[in-house]
Amino acid sequence: MTSSTADRRIRPFRLDIPQHDLDDLYDRLDRTRWPEGLPDTGWAYGVPGDYLRDLARYWREEYDWRAAEARLNEWPQFTTTIDGTHLHFAHVRSPEPDATPLVLTHGWPGSIVEFLDVVGPLADPAAHGADPADAFHVVVPGIPGFGLSGPVTGAGWEAGRVADAWAELMTRLGYERFGAQGGDWGAAVSRELGRAHTGRVIGVHLNLLPGAQATREPTPGELEAMSPGERERARESWRRWAAFSAEGVGYAVQQSTRPQTLAYGLTDSPVGQLAWIVEKFREWTDAREVPEEAVDRDRLLTNVMLYWLTGTAGSSARIYYERLHAGDGRKAAPHEPSAAPTALALFPAEPQIPLRGRAERTENLVRWTEFDRGGHFAAMEEPDLLVDDVRAFFRQLREKG
Repeated sequence: MTSSTADRRIRPFRLDIPQHDLDDLYDRLDRTRWPEGLPDTGWAYGVPGDYLRDLARYWREEYDWRAAEARLNEWPQFTTTIDGTHLHFAHVRSPEPDATPLVLTHGWPGSIVEFLDVVGPLADPAAHGADPADAFHVVVPGIPGFGLSGPVTGAGWEAGRVADAWAELMTRLGYERFGAQGGDWGAAVSRELGRAHTGRVIGVHLNLLPGAQATREPTPGELEAMSPGERERARESWRRWAAFSAEGVGYAVQQSTRPQTLAYGLTDSPVGQLAWIVEKFREWTDAREVPEEAVDRDRLLTNVMLYWLTGTAGSSARIYYERLHAGDGRKAAPHEPSAAPTALALFPAEPQIPLRGRAERTENLVRWTEFDRGGHFAAMEEPDLLVDDVRAFFRQLREKG
């Protein structure tokens, strides 16, 4: 990846949203045109009207963007240009000089907000009652097209290209060797980073492995060859994948095929953008009734705000289109083996349950951890569990030498 000297500059950044952008949001919320809904149907037809009305009211009347903005500005933030596109990132250096560089990658419909509760403990474990030897220099970039790294003006930003951009970013920051962590699209990017840049990547920690779930019902013969625990996991993996494939992939089909058509509505209506995102936080988290059982309401709205204020509903959706239409062989799929040491952290509410046998076919799997709570947005739902597992994984690699 080549860039001019000017393009390689790293520029300080501070988040400061103009008040008129907030006033426009409030005006749009006040003028929301609400659709009719069916009574007593819960979430079966989508986000219930009563729930969304209350959440929108809270957003308008109680949520404090300026407090959230100040929280984000506690991170040192920067921008640079890589492969012709604007990239925003946070770079939190540890007070420990020998800390391990680590790049954290979010997914959709997430953002850098996902990592607000994990960066501090990762960068400064001593301040959080942990061993300073487990410290990291933490880099948190926004995927091109998402939030403050968007929108992008060119096509082709699939996971492999993002991974190459991350490798270039770490070079610019002076990190020759580094680790990677991610879930959702962050898992695809992190895995591809380890696969394509194995010589530089110390290890890859994932809380999702794309494609490792059961995609068909296991045969009686396959089940017979498994241990009882593996057998039940295979059955549950197939049940969950079948249910997800039947009723949970509408968003992905739309974003993979006609993201621009979707963008008009989500960019014009804050309630539309809110509903599009909040549905996934309810379906993919370890929540029974409402997303706030798993993710703090203000944190959820801060995540939505990064999409709304930057107008990146459409450009963030394009990563699905680029994956479906990738024609250069760089589609990030777990079918090309990766030699990078890899850890999987498994949270029970994750819609895609990986099977260890499938994971071991393509990954250099050195750690497998199963938790009893948490879901798809692990860094937001169970930050302590995720931080502990990331520390343990890289400690394991250090001790191995």
